[in-house]
Amino acid sequence: MCTVKIRFATIILYGVFLSGCIPSDKPVSPFAMTNELVVITIAHADNFHIDSEGNFSGITYDLVNEFAAEIGLEIRFIVMPRLELALAALKQHRAHFAIGLDIPDQYTYRFILGPVYLHTHHQIAFNAGSSEPTDIQQLIGKLIEVPVGSTHENLLQKMKVKIPGLAWSAVPQSSELLLTKLEKGEIDYTVADSLHIKKANHFHHRVKGAFELDVSASRWIFPKYTEKLLIDKVNEFFERIKQEGVLGQLLDSYSGPYYQLSPGDIYFFKKKIHSRLPALKKYFMQAARITGIDWRLLAALAYQESHWNQRAKSPTGVSGIMMLTRETARRMGIDNLADTRMNILGGARYLKLLKEKLPENVPEPDRTWMALAAYNQGYGRVIDARALARRFNLNPDLWIDLKKMLPLLNKQHYAEEIKYGHARGDEAVTLTNSVRAYYEILKRATTED
Repeated sequence: MCTVKIRFATIILYGVFLSGCIPSDKPVSPFAMTNELVVITIAHADNFHIDSEGNFSGITYDLVNEFAAEIGLEIRFIVMPRLELALAALKQHRAHFAIGLDIPDQYTYRFILGPVYLHTHHQIAFNAGSSEPTDIQQLIGKLIEVPVGSTHENLLQKMKVKIPGLAWSAVPQSSELLLTKLEKGEIDYTVADSLHIKKANHFHHRVKGAFELDVSASRWIFPKYTEKLLIDKVNEFFERIKQEGVLGQLLDSYSGPYYQLSPGDIYFFKKKIHSRLPALKKYFMQAARITGIDWRLLAALAYQESHWNQRAKSPTGVSGIMMLTRETARRMGIDNLADTRMNILGGARYLKLLKEKLPENVPEPDRTWMALAAYNQGYGRVIDARALARRFNLNPDLWIDLKKMLPLLNKQHYAEEIKYGHARGDEAVTLTNSVRAYYEILKRATTED
């Protein structure tokens, strides 16, 4: 992903300044004459996150960053405390466009709406220690908190018109923090994006999603009289990233791992992080220093292969914590598969070899995900899947396309036409997605430690 210089300005948020100064009330320079792209958002927007140090993340941020890099402009973000203030500022042309806003239907005629790139499902989140609510009436009288000024607050305000007894607190906290409070039992419910709830469940096993309130479309919003040049550039940008698979790649990077693991998978993995991983961590870190691969990725792969069981064996002849064949171990310079340290090093060397064998034009992180698939089914199977991707006019260098092709290796029709023949390609996809999910949990767990 390209990077550009970013400036950060903010309106007063809850009585304090985060950084910068109050932005000018004057309209921004026309797009054709500006040296910066000015973008408005709100403090707790969906898919656009700002941490306490002013760092940005999220798919919406990545898209703006990519667009600014493409047109060669710096970015200046203006963060407003509430939706209505953001829309008022945009109407006054104080930014070139806005992101992360769920514009009410009655206001759409005042603006130009960009292409839809994501649908957000707004869902009630609850603590599994209590009963799951099945309708909005069951929320009356409960302690509900949502981020102030967010899409979720606006959604509840709409529902209150029909359900006057519905009440909640709008607080200056992100959905991520509120889901943590939900896990601890400090609140009864919150409203969040269904993906955020699924992601939170990887770290907080009591957080669950109940019924869905609404679905909103994520897209950039422009002032009504925006220059045609900017609108055309944006439309061309979204058309390109859709055709080249960049948009799908971004969506996969944020949502891909979070639908693979069951609650039971997560529960037992987190238990073994405390019971088994401490004794193995030094071996993973040593292998990481030798190969340059993140030790947490190696640990995630080892867990998927053996659940960190040093004595693991399979009927097919693979064994040890990384489940290596004797032939692979020999090629990696490992002569004792029962030695945990050497087994981990052998698996790390093999994964590095697979990554290096892939064509140079395969980018990261796709290169790593393809190497994981090859670790499971062999490098030749990845080559076969790449050939099928080309046949179906897909991009063989992107994991989001390759993972569609790997299951076809199971089918006799395709197996007869490819170089290396039949394979359980669906298992390679399952392994890769599971390792990615375990890897995310490990990154979060080790950061917290």
